[in-house]
Amino acid sequence: MNNSSLKLIEADAAVQTVISEEQKQFFLDNGFLVIKNVLKGEELATVQTAMQQELEKGMAGEQNKDYQYGKGGKSGESVLKRIEYVVEKQPALRALMGHPFILRSVEKLQGKSFIPTWDSMVVKMPNEGIIVPWHRDAEMPTGCEDKRPIFNVDFYLDPADLKSCLWVIPGSNKWTVQDSYDRCKREGFDTSDAIPVPLEAGDAILHDITVLHGSPAGDGNALRRTVYFEFRPGEIEAEFGPHTLEYLPLKQQMLMECIELRKQTSYGAAEEAYRYEPEGALAIQKVVKPGSFRYPHEEFWRE
Repeated sequence: MNNSSLKLIEADAAVQTVISEEQKQFFLDNGFLVIKNVLKGEELATVQTAMQQELEKGMAGEQNKDYQYGKGGKSGESVLKRIEYVVEKQPALRALMGHPFILRSVEKLQGKSFIPTWDSMVVKMPNEGIIVPWHRDAEMPTGCEDKRPIFNVDFYLDPADLKSCLWVIPGSNKWTVQDSYDRCKREGFDTSDAIPVPLEAGDAILHDITVLHGSPAGDGNALRRTVYFEFRPGEIEAEFGPHTLEYLPLKQQMLMECIELRKQTSYGAAEEAYRYEPEGALAIQKVVKPGSFRYPHEEFWRE
């Protein structure tokens, strides 16, 4: 399929408070949506500085298992590629988790009872960008009839041009598991049915966990740091996992605290805060300070 003629629709957080119905439908149809100007000014600089600190720890060979390494595209040497649990590591990332435009948009796509699940930063080091082969992040749970999407919000802390940006196959979020598997088996990084998504620092992209995406190895690429937050509809998570039921209220209280912490920043104080009001069995009966901003997945897997 040739996607070169796809009419791209983008949101703009500088002039909107939430994605529009048209933008929502574009995301549901194609599996991704670009949002311009999510981070700007002081917040962008604050998050960039915070994550540069984590980057430098990783470059120094941090032995903590949260810092993950791969084979550099040029040198073949060990190169930092990913850092897990970034919300725990930096206060600026806790404030980012409370971003009202993002949370309103998550609610519009998933409902009021959404749950934050994964948080990490993926890195393409300068001139050493490690190839990310075509893949889906995950499949929807077997037997799930709920059509609400599970997706990541990718915050770009650096510009991403054609040497470092994400490539997506629009509409592949609607493919069968077998069709996705067959496409991922192709040799090399074939972009014949894909489109690039170049972005500026401060932009974000929503990408469905089932949309096929990846990025080629860097060849003269600049540094690219991308923070990822995954969100899941709470009702789907409660029924199918992969986390236990105990995990859900812990992450809800963490999100509530992040929203409060954002209010204490100068940029958060100047905006209308998001009100997190999950419903039904997932309603919050009492707000309590979270014991941590880190809940290791392996401690909460269902059997």
